Amino acid sequence: MAVTALIDAGAIRQLRHHRSRHRLRVGLTLGAVLLVAFALAMVLGDYPVPLPDLLGALLSPLTGVAHPGIDFIVLNVRLPRAVLAVLSGAAFGLSGSIFQTLLRNPLASPDIIGISQGASAAAVFCIIVLGWSGTPLALGALAGALLTALTVYALAWRDGVSPYRVVLIGIAIAAILSACIAYLFTRARLTQVQEALTWLVGSLNAAGTTQIGPLALALVVLVPAALLLSRALFVLQLGDDTARALGARVELTRLGLMLTGVALAAFATAAVGPVAFVAFVAGPIARQLLGAGRPVLLPAMLVGAITMLGADLLAQHALPATQLPVGVVTGLFGALFLIWLLISANRAGNL
Repeated sequence: MAVTALIDAGAIRQLRHHRSRHRLRVGLTLGAVLLVAFALAMVLGDYPVPLPDLLGALLSPLTGVAHPGIDFIVLNVRLPRAVLAVLSGAAFGLSGSIFQTLLRNPLASPDIIGISQGASAAAVFCIIVLGWSGTPLALGALAGALLTALTVYALAWRDGVSPYRVVLIGIAIAAILSACIAYLFTRARLTQVQEALTWLVGSLNAAGTTQIGPLALALVVLVPAALLLSRALFVLQLGDDTARALGARVELTRLGLMLTGVALAAFATAAVGPVAFVAFVAGPIARQLLGAGRPVLLPAMLVGAITMLGADLLAQHALPATQLPVGVVTGLFGALFLIWLLISANRAGNL
């Protein structure tokens, strides 16, 4: 018996070591892909920037050596757009992974269960009825997302919150909010509709410190909070009864995780609009790369950032003389991914 126990313990240690090495390889690979995509976002465009000139422009604030023309293109146009793509994609990816893991459902992302629609409805109301733009519009979208999340949570409460009820009620709330957006469009002027539609699709065209600053500060606070709660998130995956038996405060922990996920999605949506499907695809892709196990929060952040940045590269350069909003590309990619996910689930007998 003792020999068997030692063999089992050795096998477990070897398995853990193998998984740790695999996670490290996946993380380094995703980081390298993100770095390459970021470099491409810096050098590609109507005015190509050679790599040596790119490095010189990025270091010019430190060296004091000016590069007329190139500094403006790199530092004022391309760098803010790429940074905003990375930050918003990471926030969407982390938010989606939290919801999907917490609710044990791959469909439970912010753009499926009504969080993004809440931000969208609030933003459209601010544009059409209140005439807001800029920072007030972003704050309105943030408030709409948070209010929607609290509404879904309250309606799903019945001696606790069931993940199944959260998903169903979230889908219903999303449908109601979509109807409200359609109604607001019928009462709007053409210019207001154009502005609202541009925001609803999701775009990085207005990237600047106004969008980057609040989102970066939010990530500084929310990412550590999500990582601190990740252990509890793993316990909640075992089921509420098992989690309580292990000493977890189930409802308080679930509420904290949901508020963290909502805040991540809300700040990202306020910065770039409700870019479709980034939150939805990041978690499942990261899980496919890593396999079953603990929550894939950090890998999902990297996948979300790569998805957003890659989609923006395609949106800018895929069609000659035409720049698409990034939400058009992510919507197409996400729809195809959803079809693949449903086909896979059907073949596995899960539908």
